[in-house]
Formats: sequence, structure tokens, C-alpha cells
Amino acid sequence: MIYNNVILKARDLADIANLQELLITQAKVSLTETGCERFEVYHSEAEPGVFLLIEWWATQADLDAHRSAPHFVDVYKPKVMPLVERIPHPSSRLI
Repeated sequence: MIYNNVILKARDLADIANLQELLITQAKVSLTETGCERFEVYHSEAEPGVFLLIEWWATQADLDAHRSAPHFVDVYKPKVMPLVERIPHPSSRLI
């Protein structure tokens, strides 16, 4: 299992509603992709500009395919990434 966690920090708080909509859609689409076991989006209550993506992928190949999928390439990269500072955290699950 591949655990891919990402912290996204909005560059401008005026983009929060747009980011929420884009990330919810990204999660719904991602969950239909081969090998996507979990794709959750969290919006921080402590820091309004922070979002957390919690992703579980069956294999690295599935995650790589996700990064080449139309929604990632046509929506996430051009519409989300310019609005955020992206901090990836590939992780090992301890429990």
C-alpha cells in the first residue's frame, strides 16, 4: 500500500471556497480510479487556509497513473496547484 499525504496551504484566503469545490471533486473522481483505496480531503479548523489530502493507493503504479489521469492533469495541476503551496508527505503507516 502507498500512503500519500499532502498538505495544501492556500496562497490567498479568498480562494478557499473554490479550493473546497475543486478538492471535493478531485477526491470523488480519484476514488473511481484503479487502485485508489482512500482519498479524503480535510479542511483545517485551526488554520482556515490549510487542507489535508489523505490518499491510499494499492501500488506505486496506481499512484503514478493517477498523476497522469485527465482530471489530475486538466484540473488539479492547472486550477489547484497555482492557488496553493503543496507539501507532499509520502508516509509509512505505523498502525
